[in-house]
Amino acid sequence: QVQLVESGGGLVQAGGSLRLSCTASGRTFSTYAMAWFRQAPGKERKFVSAISRSTYYADSVKGRFTISRDNANNTVYLQMNSLKPEDTAVYCCALGISPPYGLSSPYSYDYWGQGTQVTVSS
Repeated sequence: QVQLVESGGGLVQAGGSLRLSCTASGRTFSTYAMAWFRQAPGKERKFVSAISRSTYYADSVKGRFTISRDNANNTVYLQMNSLKPEDTAVYCCALGISPPYGLSSPYSYDYWGQGTQVTVSS
């Protein structure tokens, strides 16, 4: 059984930065795809970024967010810069063993964390 635990969320002013972390336990994850999704109140879950052999970003965060991973510590990070109020959401990390629907689809992921709240004030 895999457990994913996120941390690093919080309240920040527009233009500020946050770094989210997601640590996996229960399985060595170096060969698996990892992703971040976010969900704002009343809205559907949306893809933010993924890392496999390469990195992938939603257009809305490209150039502002950076995903990276530390396989030795089973941790994936999301560095978020130049934050905007529209980035406010619960951010969840996900692990995909063999993503069948592409890295931006939530259906490609087998395990999910509980999420961490990110609030950006204007």
